[in-house]
Amino acid sequence: MALDHNGFRVLRTLMDGGRHTQRECALAAHLGVATVNKAVRALEADGLVCDGAITQAGREAMEPYRVDNAVIMAAGLSSRFVPLSYERPKGLLKVRGQVLIERQIEQLLEAGVPKVYVVVGYKQELFFYLEDKHPEVAIVVNREYASRNNNSSLKAVEDKLANTYICSSDDYFEENPFKAYVWGSYYAAQYAEGQTSEWVMTCGPHGRITKVEIGGADGWYMLGQVYFDRAFSRRFRQILDEEYDRPATAPKLWEEIFIDHIDELPMAIRRYERPIIHEFDSLDDLREFDPLFLDNIDSAIIDNITGALGCSRAEICDVYPLKESLTNLSCHFSTNDGEYVYRHPGIGTENIIDRKSELAALAAARDMGLDSTFICANPEEGWKISRFVPGATTIDAHTPEGLAQAMAVARKLHTSGIILKSTFGFYDEAKRYEALLREKGPIEVPEYGRWNELAERVHGAMAQDDAPVTVTHNDFFYLNFLVEQDGTFNLIDWEYAGMGDSANDLATFSVCCELSPEEVEQAIDLYYEGKATPEERRHNLAMIGMCGWCWYCWSLLKESDGDFIGEWLYIYYRYAKKYLALAADLYGIA
Repeated sequence: MALDHNGFRVLRTLMDGGRHTQRECALAAHLGVATVNKAVRALEADGLVCDGAITQAGREAMEPYRVDNAVIMAAGLSSRFVPLSYERPKGLLKVRGQVLIERQIEQLLEAGVPKVYVVVGYKQELFFYLEDKHPEVAIVVNREYASRNNNSSLKAVEDKLANTYICSSDDYFEENPFKAYVWGSYYAAQYAEGQTSEWVMTCGPHGRITKVEIGGADGWYMLGQVYFDRAFSRRFRQILDEEYDRPATAPKLWEEIFIDHIDELPMAIRRYERPIIHEFDSLDDLREFDPLFLDNIDSAIIDNITGALGCSRAEICDVYPLKESLTNLSCHFSTNDGEYVYRHPGIGTENIIDRKSELAALAAARDMGLDSTFICANPEEGWKISRFVPGATTIDAHTPEGLAQAMAVARKLHTSGIILKSTFGFYDEAKRYEALLREKGPIEVPEYGRWNELAERVHGAMAQDDAPVTVTHNDFFYLNFLVEQDGTFNLIDWEYAGMGDSANDLATFSVCCELSPEEVEQAIDLYYEGKATPEERRHNLAMIGMCGWCWYCWSLLKESDGDFIGEWLYIYYRYAKKYLALAADLYGIA
């Protein structure tokens, strides 16, 4: 039997047990007494209510509105919550004495939701205990969390979507917002006074969401839990299946897919008149809500910072993520003494980076005036603290000035007299990455064997050259140049530094700055100050191919560890293929 909304709200109130007077029912259902009186008369006429209590027929009428399950999305990195998210996903942080995701699971179960699916990805193993703690919880692994936005989390549970709550693992609800029976699809909302950068909703009759815009003023914005009813879930699954494999879909939030199809996906707003829903975008936000949070959290990263800088936990503020490199994760933070960068080692770097060698190179570069930003590092754990350079710029590798600056720094480094115990060679590194790859199984990449064999022959030919061995940076490209406002140059990120062929750095610069063939020739002329011999030119061109091959093998290894390298995999491959073939011609070994 179909219910109207007021009838549903009265029956849900009566479902909580016992008889209610109409005044009690009105208070519990947030309706006027007259409205409840009218609804009760209609329900009694249909046999759904008798003597102020719900009948068996009334319970059966409520079954289409029973919540089937909940999905908690917990797969992402929560990059805005660095550095704590480097150690554990945001949903596992303890706020006001409770773990965020556990509090939410308990609220769902208390409300009568029978099943909770937790979709995990980043550091997924840290969530597995939830299945043991709560039999109603099931873990679902999102294998695409690193390469797609959260639409992939809903794709992972699309067969579960019915009458379903959709939740974020890091929300904190001061009051339990969940119910065992829900009228229809909705998105929770809170009101923003003045300007906001949140997703602001426009609504039509009966609260139907008709438009969503990023930013606005004095409006209701999306925040907190969402509810899909069965009709919404059915149509959303169809749309998701139709659009999932389109390249444009990968970076989208599921909400963007909803907005794209807002006319065919009816959803209402669920307004919360006072702020009971809390979503923390930064460490500073969380500390405002829970002033004792940082004092109570068990965090090795916070201990590293306070131990190294001699500051208190209370001083740490203004924390935000910096652009992630292909190897590491970094964040900005401030203390009473200044601004800093905390570098956290990336996935699998313990297999490919010699951190003791890096520390020696950092100290030598600082002493030689090549990098004044370095403060301290821990070679056993891989973290590093550096001075943050406000207003820093870098060089433009595609201008004569930028090329000249970079080659001048390369010459300064190579003639510095720095001696390191470690060595670095692109071919040896490539073979090391290859060995680590083969430990995981066969390398089933088309043409890998062919180019691997060519790299070996080019390496053999290059070994006959009389190339100087110097200290080399080996990650020598424009983003690792920090130019301070007073003009001071800093060459940062010395992870791969070691004694090696002096051509290493020009090769790295050529590949990682994607220099054109003409720019490569200009770089060689600038480095050798117009005096490069044909043999030196040939050797440098060959080293570009070897550099591309090395980092191509590195990229294959990183992707096998679940890291997403993106276009760099192809860039490295392209330079390896072009310049190894050129080198073979120049050495006469084609």
